[in-house]
Amino acid sequence: MSALDNDSVQRVRKALVDAGLGDRVIELDETARTADDAATSVGCELGAIVKSLAFIIGSRTVLALVAGDHRCVEAALSRCLDIPGAPRRPGANEVKGMTGFTIGGVAPVGLIRPLPIAIDRSLKRFDTLYAAAGHPHCVFPLSFDELKRLTDGMVSWNIAQPLDKTAAGPAPLQRSKTMLKAAEESDGAEA
Repeated sequence: MSALDNDSVQRVRKALVDAGLGDRVIELDETARTADDAATSVGCELGAIVKSLAFIIGSRTVLALVAGDHRCVEAALSRCLDIPGAPRRPGANEVKGMTGFTIGGVAPVGLIRPLPIAIDRSLKRFDTLYAAAGHPHCVFPLSFDELKRLTDGMVSWNIAQPLDKTAAGPAPLQRSKTMLKAAEESDGAEA
């Protein structure tokens, strides 16, 4: 049986067709379970891989769509999605129950229920992105604008940081004098 016939992959294929994008799912010979694996299998830059990361904030499940060459800044998700609470990583069974996908194949579309989604703005660097399609051997290509339209996600610079600290990115946010004073007072209170 082909991975393209998997029920989870069929949900992704249907979501793409229903959105007017056609059936774009590609079955890979090699695994795409991790961003590194996917980039190697597809033959693209690591940053063009969309990592779909599930979190729980309070009682809500959310997704962070992060470039393969970035790490998620979990603390920024609450602010980005305007959901109070500290994010936590769910276990594999929780991810499957909340998204309908197993880890390594979590797609940003075809979810079993709508979820709040945050999108890493750095993905916009690439003309073509590749996202998981419901199975560790399946991906689909799309543009940043298509990803935003399909997911209705909130785009943010703040939810991800480059894995490579020397990589160029947005300028850090400048702190106001009030913020600096509060940080200094906070540092003094910890001493």
